[in-house]
Amino acid sequence: MTPPPTAAPALPAPVAVDPRPTRDPGTGRRTHPATGGALVLVGMLLVALNLRAVVTSLGALLDEVRDGLGLSGVTAGLVTTLPTIAFAGLGALTPWLVRRVAPARVLVVAMFALAVGQVLRVVTDSALIFVLTSALALSGIAVANILLPMLVKQHFPHRTGLVTGAYTMALTVGTTVAAASAVPIAHAFGSWRAGLGVWAAMAAVAVLPWVPLALRTRAAARGATPTAVVATPARVRPARTRLGWAMAVYFGAQSLSGYAIMGWLAQLFRDAGYQPESAGLLLAGVTALGVPIALLMPTLAGRLGTLRPLVLGLTTASALAYLGLALAPHGAALLWVALLAIGQGAFPMILTAIGLRARTAEGTVALSAFAQSTGYVIAALGPLMVGILYEATGGWTAPIGFLLGALAVQTTAGMAIARPRYVEDE
Repeated sequence: MTPPPTAAPALPAPVAVDPRPTRDPGTGRRTHPATGGALVLVGMLLVALNLRAVVTSLGALLDEVRDGLGLSGVTAGLVTTLPTIAFAGLGALTPWLVRRVAPARVLVVAMFALAVGQVLRVVTDSALIFVLTSALALSGIAVANILLPMLVKQHFPHRTGLVTGAYTMALTVGTTVAAASAVPIAHAFGSWRAGLGVWAAMAAVAVLPWVPLALRTRAAARGATPTAVVATPARVRPARTRLGWAMAVYFGAQSLSGYAIMGWLAQLFRDAGYQPESAGLLLAGVTALGVPIALLMPTLAGRLGTLRPLVLGLTTASALAYLGLALAPHGAALLWVALLAIGQGAFPMILTAIGLRARTAEGTVALSAFAQSTGYVIAALGPLMVGILYEATGGWTAPIGFLLGALAVQTTAGMAIARPRYVEDE
């Protein structure tokens, strides 16, 4: 499970903030840039609630879904890999999309796709259609992932930390509640389909605030959005720098482990003897315990002269958790969950590091886009390889060994980005 984004400056595009009242490209109304509408804030919080529920609810019910649809371990691994594939592909296309369509209108479509995808995937008996409709749902999340930080900059430029913290908390609440309640809901209604499908209602509610905003922006967005929303960096090319690749590898390796944990941790605890409800709660515990870590990490990373202590500390926590899950998954499950939560602090740390390793807005955007799009391609291997190794060996030693190998790669890349330097200088 990749933890929710923090108030880091890794944004998909820079936004020029003019101190004079301007026509807001997200609402089509003239507002002062220091203020944002209550409807926009409510809409953002509702969207954030949905950004991981579709993923963690499936992780908690993966065993029932596999039995109900006859999914092989490889297919189950593909399903748990879909989030990273969607986030890498459609996330990279989102800046291009918002050059042409107002963000409010894009979010209407994104949340509608999320709701429809979740409904369709629980009414089918076909494994193929389940995969395709899951991809449809995830496409909406992939677009929203990019849009929310951009909307914070547009509507709340002087309250970026506060608003980002608010939607981060909403995201974490949605993640945790879905992981903890998916199994009880499924049992209450007698089917895994209810445990997955109930979250479509939450996505449908998230559409509502954006409909009036989209209607108001229809005319204004055509003229304002292409120039006000996205500025494509032309000079900074992280792919030609060692720092850029180190950032991408670190982002990818930590996301690989995060999504593998999100997709398979509940199954590991089930195999260790926990009841399905307890396994889901343990998965939810990783995200819940990660909230204060995610809020604290940007401050620590910004104050330290080097990131080396954080890199090594997070690696140690993850390594101990993996070894504990391999050797004694049942006996000290709460300890391993706590250590996993600490280790997953690598996500907010790398988001913060993206801003720390660029001098300019253009450099920040270029580094963020390269690190995240390349990183999610790497991350896609995590759930898939865990599924393949789990089916091939029938146990968790090989999958955990794979995650330890990925952790070694992550640490090596982390040491390369630890000392202060800037992508523009390379």
